[in-house]
This record gives sequence, C-alpha cells and structure tokens, in this order.
Amino acid sequence: MYPFVRMAKEIWISRRQPAIGLLDTHVSHHICWPWDLDFFLELNNGRTLTLFDLGRVPLGMRTGFNAALSRRRWGVAVAGSAIRYRRRVRAFDRVTIRTRCIGWDARFLYMEQSMWKGEDCTSQQVIRSAVTSKAGIVPVADVLAEMGVRRESPALPAWVAAWIEAEGLRPWPPET
Repeated sequence: MYPFVRMAKEIWISRRQPAIGLLDTHVSHHICWPWDLDFFLELNNGRTLTLFDLGRVPLGMRTGFNAALSRRRWGVAVAGSAIRYRRRVRAFDRVTIRTRCIGWDARFLYMEQSMWKGEDCTSQQVIRSAVTSKAGIVPVADVLAEMGVRRESPALPAWVAAWIEAEGLRPWPPET
C-alpha cells in the first residue's frame, strides 16, 4: 500500500521549511519499517522507489514546482528511471534521502536521488519527469516560465547524458 501517512508527514514538514532554488537539494529522513521489507528482510526494491517519492514531492513544494502545476492544472509523470542498489537497508534502519533537480531538456526534468544510511549510500537513481496537460507533454520552458525560473539548464553529468542516449536507442514498444 502507498505510504499516505508518511507522505502527509513529509508535506506537513516541507510546508514549514524555507523555499529553495530549483537546483538545490531537499533532505528528508525516514525509517525502514517492517512493512517495507521483502522476503529477505531488507528494504524491498519497489518500496525504495516509493520512498523516493517522499523526497520528490517535498522538493516540488519547496521549489515552487507543485504550485506551478496547481495553477495551470498540469500533472507530472515519471517518464523513466534508472536505479543502482549498493547497500542493504534493514528493519528500523534510519535513512536520509537527498533529492535534487540536476537539469532539463526541452521535454523532461531530470532529478537525482540518493538514499543514505549514515555515511553509506545505499541506492541512487536518476529520474526524468514530464509535465503533462490535456494536450500532452508541456515544454519545460513553459514550466520554468510559470515558476519564474529564468536560466539555462546546467550541463547534465556525462552518465546521465549516456543514459538519455541509451533510452533513445531502446525499442518502443518492446519486441516481446
């Protein structure tokens, strides 16, 4: 089940935090509960993706992204992600999630998220999001204008650019 109570807590906390810039990092703290575990008694890989939601929504609130979506009645959709798992997270472990927008192109915003247990990074993902309207994907330039952001995207890291290129080569729909 989706962690609605946890999300409500993160929204409540983020409403009381200061606004941050679009490229700043939002930091949130969480506990791995027993219902987050898989058969091997560690944080379920799918639940990791859900917990990363708990970082993106507050980031959107603090940057003004969510307010822009609300004003224009736009939505947002995950258009792709790549994740790397490196350390186990077990029941009652306390973790920190760091979320930041790392850049954009004409269609997508790119975010990097990482989960930390103490000084160890347990997982990291890059995600691209598309803002949507009834007419389809909203150009990122329109989203930034609605947010009052007047700047070019920073150069995306080489590994992100390579991922974007690889996604462009991937057949759609899948062959099987």
